[in-house]
Amino acid sequence: MDYIDYYNVLGISKKASQSEVKKAYRKLARKYHPDVNPNDPEAERRFKQINEAHEVLGNADNRKKYDEYGKDWQHAEEIEKAKKAQQQRGYQYQTSGGFGEHDFSDFFESMFGGRSSGGFTRGRQVKYRGQDYNAELQLQLKDVYSTHKRTLTVNGKNIRITIPAGIENGQTIKIKGHGGPGRNGGPKGDLFITFAIENNTPFKRDGNNLHRTVEIDLYTAVLGGEITVDTFDGKVKLNVKPETQNGTMVKLKSKGFPVYKKEGQFGDLFITYAVKMPTHLSSKEKELFKQLANINKGK
Repeated sequence: MDYIDYYNVLGISKKASQSEVKKAYRKLARKYHPDVNPNDPEAERRFKQINEAHEVLGNADNRKKYDEYGKDWQHAEEIEKAKKAQQQRGYQYQTSGGFGEHDFSDFFESMFGGRSSGGFTRGRQVKYRGQDYNAELQLQLKDVYSTHKRTLTVNGKNIRITIPAGIENGQTIKIKGHGGPGRNGGPKGDLFITFAIENNTPFKRDGNNLHRTVEIDLYTAVLGGEITVDTFDGKVKLNVKPETQNGTMVKLKSKGFPVYKKEGQFGDLFITYAVKMPTHLSSKEKELFKQLANINKGK
């Protein structure tokens, strides 16, 4: 495997914070995404590299190993064990300033690549599990109201997945066996997909429940009446009780968001009434309000 400077791929310095890593990844991923650059091999190559860089630098533990071991970061634990074993046998390695790229690769090969060195016999192969991949999928709230399938491009490969209704913002799911290839016949890694769900609706999501504010006019609030309100999947009619106060909340059972992986189950929808005061009153209307005010004072 050739050495790739993942910091250079994302255009950031080694001192960049984790939030700066994610920001740089999102910006470049949007720029080079295959949907934005159809039939562009160079953009596809860049997109693959950008995802690889994020899989390593976007994870604090992986980043630490990469900073120390470069392209062999996935085998950090095995290398440390091998170094200790060799030191116990009396071998000394020049470690001042760390291993150079080629020196380190030679050392790694002598430990695990099948050479006869330090007690390891020729032909011995240690199987290593493949690298786990991490990807972020951005969706709108309406996209996760119902279960659907979607095709993702991860490292240049198309993967079709089922997205269950009711998945949460920030939730991560694992797609087994869709990570990097194993080494020396080892198993493939897994793909971890984290969902970033944006909400551009008038509804506020709270777990499986939804909240929204609905305006009603003063006359309906005082006298009562029927109004039509939007739920997430359609319209319903509500009866407003006479003398409804501003801020009154009503619950619509099972009109909320789907419960994750529980087919047919929904949370509730909570409607909060905001009484809208009348404006641009005529002289007659103002006079009538004055009369009402006087009546109220006389009670």
